[in-house]
Amino acid sequence: VVIRAQNGDLLYRISPWARYVIRDEDKVNYDWVHWNPPQSYIHKHPSPKRLKSLRIYESHVGIASPEGKVASYKNFTYNVLPRIKDLGYNCVQLMAIMEHAYYASFGYQVTSFFAASSRYGTPDDLKEMIDVAHSMGITVLLDVVHSHASKNSEDGLNKFDGTDSCFFHSGPKGTHQLWDSRLFDYANWEVLRFLLSNLRMWIEDYRFDGFRFDGVTSMLYHHHGIGTGFSGDYNEYFGLHVDEDALCYLMLANHMIKFLHPECITIAEDVSGMPALCCPVAEGGGGFDYRLAMAIPDKWIQIIKELKDEDWNMGNIVHTLTNRRYEEKYIAYAESHDQALVGDKTLAFRLMDAEMYTNMSVLSPLTAVIDRGIQLHKMIRLITHALGGESYLNFMGNEFGHPEWLDFPRIGNNESYHYARRQFNLTEDHLLRYRFLNAFDRDMNKLEERFGWLASPPAYVSEKHEANKVIAFERAGLLFVFNFHPYQSYVDYRVGIAAPGKYPFL
Repeated sequence: VVIRAQNGDLLYRISPWARYVIRDEDKVNYDWVHWNPPQSYIHKHPSPKRLKSLRIYESHVGIASPEGKVASYKNFTYNVLPRIKDLGYNCVQLMAIMEHAYYASFGYQVTSFFAASSRYGTPDDLKEMIDVAHSMGITVLLDVVHSHASKNSEDGLNKFDGTDSCFFHSGPKGTHQLWDSRLFDYANWEVLRFLLSNLRMWIEDYRFDGFRFDGVTSMLYHHHGIGTGFSGDYNEYFGLHVDEDALCYLMLANHMIKFLHPECITIAEDVSGMPALCCPVAEGGGGFDYRLAMAIPDKWIQIIKELKDEDWNMGNIVHTLTNRRYEEKYIAYAESHDQALVGDKTLAFRLMDAEMYTNMSVLSPLTAVIDRGIQLHKMIRLITHALGGESYLNFMGNEFGHPEWLDFPRIGNNESYHYARRQFNLTEDHLLRYRFLNAFDRDMNKLEERFGWLASPPAYVSEKHEANKVIAFERAGLLFVFNFHPYQSYVDYRVGIAAPGKYPFL
């Protein structure tokens, strides 16, 4: 697209609606390619019915291989989807699908909103991947980034017409201080048309079953959550600091999605706890189906970093896992991609650290560090799964305690792919203890599939014993008992009086 700017300059741009863009190895910028194959992929399988219990496998196509390279849609289709199905997850949430020029941005610096990333394959490869997932009964969600856009101009939206106000706010209001990206003007009629049609395209052309909206906190407030804490006081959520245009866009987006495709699922990534975000638009709410319980992973990290095992506070753990707004559905998780990135540590690495490289073989003695780490890794996941919300999420590889963080190729690591991969092969080696964590994750999901605690009312917590470090609760007709004590076990431990026949397995 060639545009003559107000000052007479000719600007060479990619269409904002481009469906397929590629970059040659010897070039810096992406080029727009007209994608029109003689026979486009035809979907063969219907989308799964709306799920009551959502068990989400958060995934990134490019790193979904043990090899140090950018993996493909085909690899994910034939090697990863069967693994997800086997583990008992019924939903896959795909990151970094919307085209982004900078791979290391994790897909959060979008340049072409209508284009499926060409670094993994063709648009038809993605359609096939989603179709195969549907054939397995797996719901597919897109991690959609409508909270900001890349500052790239030649292959992005920035300064599309030569000004800084096309699509975005002009001046400082249009730039995110921390992300160094552009912020949409949600009051602009054409911006609304662009973003809403973008959502509809991903549903109707690719058959995505819904969205996880990224950066909702940044959208909701003029301060974008920067340097701001949220205690739950209602003054923090209602006032002039709320970006009403962005809030109205989110309500409009949810209304449109549910009106056209009632079976679709929407998730809000909001750390602020904005009230009614997951209430229907007709009731004055934001219209989302779920929100991420972002306080839970932060709490587990804080506990592991700051406290000795014998100082863990049972009441504090239960409060964090159960502190959610009534009748708003939460997605609980012990860790997501955020905790896997370089500069941070996964729970497994925090628990076992360097011994993961030396003592995970069954041929070596089971050390106290590995024994404790494996057991706590299992317990943290199960109590989060069963008590923390109405859905559960896991980032790929974390289910078996992936031994390394995630770092994309960049100048700082000499463009290495060594950490931009997932070593699924570790679970297939019967001499390594990773397979025990993998098997536990599978059993945990299969048990939920059988009893459906995620779709059940919130749990009744009957025991929070600080001295014994015991937590007990009931949910979905099951009795859960956790002993977090570092060295004390118990027998014949009384946690309540069960009704006759209520727990036939006891």
